[in-house]
Amino acid sequence: MASSSVNEHLEGLPEAVLTRLYQSPATCLAIFRLLPTMAKTLVMSMVFMDTPIKISDVDLWIKPGSRKLQAEAIKKLKGLHLIKERYQSQTLVLSQTFRKSFKNALTAGGDDAGHSFGIPCDTEDKHKVDIKFLDQHATERWESILHFMVGTPAAQVPSQGVLSLLQHSGLMEGSYNGDMVITNSGFQFLLQDVNAQIWTLLIQYLNMASNLQMDPVDVLNFIFMLGSLELGRDYSLSALSATQVKMLEDLRDYGLVYQRKSSSRRFYPTRLATTLTSDTGARRSASAAMDEAISQTTQSSSHVLGGSGSGSGFIILETNYRIYAYTDSPLQISVLNLFVHLKTRFPNMVSGHITRESVRRALRNGIHADQIITYLTVHAHSQMKKQDPILPPTVVDQIRLWQLEMDRLKATDGYLFKDFKNSKEYLLVVTYAEQLGVLEWQSSSKKWFFVNAEGGPQIVDYVNRELKN
Repeated sequence: MASSSVNEHLEGLPEAVLTRLYQSPATCLAIFRLLPTMAKTLVMSMVFMDTPIKISDVDLWIKPGSRKLQAEAIKKLKGLHLIKERYQSQTLVLSQTFRKSFKNALTAGGDDAGHSFGIPCDTEDKHKVDIKFLDQHATERWESILHFMVGTPAAQVPSQGVLSLLQHSGLMEGSYNGDMVITNSGFQFLLQDVNAQIWTLLIQYLNMASNLQMDPVDVLNFIFMLGSLELGRDYSLSALSATQVKMLEDLRDYGLVYQRKSSSRRFYPTRLATTLTSDTGARRSASAAMDEAISQTTQSSSHVLGGSGSGSGFIILETNYRIYAYTDSPLQISVLNLFVHLKTRFPNMVSGHITRESVRRALRNGIHADQIITYLTVHAHSQMKKQDPILPPTVVDQIRLWQLEMDRLKATDGYLFKDFKNSKEYLLVVTYAEQLGVLEWQSSSKKWFFVNAEGGPQIVDYVNRELKN
């Protein structure tokens, strides 16, 4: 899916490409920020060690109840080729290229460390802009894309490059002459937070890089570099490659950077760019992004997406399914209209009902019940956030029940494990699967158990490591 996360995109790259990426200290720091917390801990414990670390030592650091987090962290690091497991010595070793660059990023060492974080202009800008201007510029550019997607009347038509990206990413379909319409994936895209939306388009941009005669390593390095720049400061184009200079034109259209004119030799990153690699955790997909949103703050979004009810809580939901939204933003109203039957509109408020038909309409468009619930939770009014739970349980349960009406059966891909030599072997492995949280079904009498697709390789590694010994 086009909205797969940057982590999944990186895991799909060949090891040779990742090794080139890890030559940039700024890229290494950005990738480190995107890692899960336990993976960060493992990296930090190894980066200043000259010898490999024993797996048995790692097991001692981790509480028994956190085996799932440990397995996920090691799997993530292996997928990014950051660590390798030496089976003979039962040790983990950190990539030497990453280790060197990451140490340079942390200690400001090495000749290339400074350049990889951009070169600030050493001359005064005669047309200098402030942070308020950059936020306004980012808002106008980014919201123009979202307004076009939801079909807001008189919405500005984005550039040809943006239209092409929306079509190739599967968010819209149709021709460029004004007949483009939003798709199911586009509906899910609108329910994501701003940072996840930007990564959705940037991942698709990366997928199109080869067709645009761009070096994917240069493209990724520039995106990660933007996440480490200082908001409100101007940077020189002198350290950029030809590919990265070409990218500036596209990034201007998305509102990630500001240039007074295309021939300017300096650029300003906007808040959309400087928060790209902020510590908000990995986002796996459109649905996963909404799952993550409940634990994220909307502070960075509120700086960029201004206007009444945008970025701060503005929704009040009552137990009778009636909803009040204190907003005058056409964009927010259009998003609410995806799953709410709107009835009344005032200058600064809209009201309506969440009905069975309005929710089923949203479900048919590819929006999940949990996405609706999370959106309502994240954007709940400050008065609602004082109560626990934030949303009325009766409404939350009913939204999920309406989805169950359409999803009678649930299929799970995975692996069946059987033919154990004895009960001791079976209990050892099935207990580990349960600790990882990947166990879907088990039969103690048959000594069979079933794990999800994600857990299969982890169980196989565990069996090879423990049972063979």
